[in-house]
Amino acid sequence: MLLQGPACGTVCQMFQTAPLGIALGWIPWIAFIALAALEGDRGKFLSLSVIGGHIRLLAVIPLLFFCETAFDRQAREFFSTILRSGVASGAALPALQAEIRSVARWTNSWVPDATSLAATALMSLFAAQLHLSGKTASLDSGRALAFMPLAGLWYWLVCLPLFRFLAFRWAWRLLLWWRFLWRLSRMELRLTPAHPDGVGGLGYLEVAQTHLAPLALATSMLVAAGFAEEMSAGASFEPVYLTTAVLVIMDIAFILGPPCFFAFKLMECREKGLRDYSVLAARYVEDFERKWLEDAPQVREPLLGTPDLQSLADLSNSVGIVRNMRLAPVSVRLLASVLVLALLPMTPLLLFKYPVAEMAQKLFMKLTGL
Repeated sequence: MLLQGPACGTVCQMFQTAPLGIALGWIPWIAFIALAALEGDRGKFLSLSVIGGHIRLLAVIPLLFFCETAFDRQAREFFSTILRSGVASGAALPALQAEIRSVARWTNSWVPDATSLAATALMSLFAAQLHLSGKTASLDSGRALAFMPLAGLWYWLVCLPLFRFLAFRWAWRLLLWWRFLWRLSRMELRLTPAHPDGVGGLGYLEVAQTHLAPLALATSMLVAAGFAEEMSAGASFEPVYLTTAVLVIMDIAFILGPPCFFAFKLMECREKGLRDYSVLAARYVEDFERKWLEDAPQVREPLLGTPDLQSLADLSNSVGIVRNMRLAPVSVRLLASVLVLALLPMTPLLLFKYPVAEMAQKLFMKLTGL
């Protein structure tokens, strides 16, 4: 089997990397907080003005590795599924093998890591000119952590570059996955219009994409932390609305967009299925009516318990499945997951605009007349 060979093992070589992610995030954070404790200003260190630094190390870096572990496992299952189900067979099999070898080659190559390292260096040099949101997003004279030179130096020279390197590395992984799906969608696939999954046999791709949804959570956590840092210094709340809308659109495009590469193939499969099943249904209905509805005297089997009625219902269900085929292996459930994960970290920002304690106090005073 293809998935038992070295190619698939290389593609999924980062399986079970969640503990590594926790170590890479939490160990630098422990050193970060230890240096801050030595400098004696832990109050400011734990304030909202530097919450972005804590979020990057404690939450986002482990989340990136957790997502990698889960997604690699599901990608491997997707490869296996399209082979065992016969979706990729015959003429498409050599091309699929070549694509998996290509992904393996790029995964093992030094180019992604070198590119990520170069991008990290450029980001560190020009971050101040990019006007990134948040006080801990770039280093300049007006940024946070200036009151803690040692902890600030550790964060700017070690923690933030490490986070950016891992983020760029994930961008490479996404590009490789998107390229693989694009090339797969151009292959000669054997899609089945009446397949119960409603997408011709590609239904497991949605499962794989679902395990990319935590990236939406990680991105929203970063954006929300940046806004919290800015608003703790008196920035306006109003930009949150537009940024949240753009963020949700981007998350939907990144996670639900690549499965849409198969839209034209699924549309063609649906049209062919409707054509073929319409002919089959017409032939069956004609024979059914001739047997059961014509008035010509003939010896008939008992109507009660005949399998012809069940066969007619089964054929109707098959035609319904073909008619209702989706044009992409995505569903409302996946869309809802992305929306929830993208919006959840943004909701605490509402406390800056609508202080709960103050609102509760006003409500209490109105109810009691005090």
